[in-house]
Amino acid sequence: MKKGCSGLIVVLVILAILVVWGIKAYNSMVKQREAVNTAWSNVENTYQRRADLIPNLVSTVKGYAKHEQSTLEGVVEARAKATQIKVDPANLDEASLKKFNDAQGELGSALGKLLMIQENYPNLKANENFLELQSQLEGTENRINVARSNFNDTAKNYNTYLQKFPNNVISGLFGFKTKPYFEASAGTETAPKVEF
Repeated sequence: MKKGCSGLIVVLVILAILVVWGIKAYNSMVKQREAVNTAWSNVENTYQRRADLIPNLVSTVKGYAKHEQSTLEGVVEARAKATQIKVDPANLDEASLKKFNDAQGELGSALGKLLMIQENYPNLKANENFLELQSQLEGTENRINVARSNFNDTAKNYNTYLQKFPNNVISGLFGFKTKPYFEASAGTETAPKVEF
């Protein structure tokens, strides 16, 4: 009788340990998934900041560079396209991240052309509003890089945690999926050629 009772106690202790471990692993996955979602929100916020600065920048440039209409329209179009793409962090996959990143890349390229206009307009280069907006835009671009880097670091930690054994058993049971990373867009290794 004592052998059967002690065997049952051992089994119950092992089951209790497994249940506690499972709960702890699950809660850690939820916490890390939310950290990835927060990092993604920070990325979106920095891109939104850039999108919010663009109308003021375009308006300032319009006053000086009326015949640069195609460049101005290109920036406005790229901004509209970039702000229309929304990505749900819960369903973040490589295809949606690539679509978002490509649209943001087009906007960045259009902004680069807009900022190059200043070389042709000495009065614009001296305009205080333009200089302030340009400075804010440069700061925002730096924030975007930091937010993207933080997102990649957070996603790496989350992905690594999910894929480690025995966590991969829990992640598979409850449908936790790895998150994609930001990667450099094709062609970014060479500087864009801007001609007017």
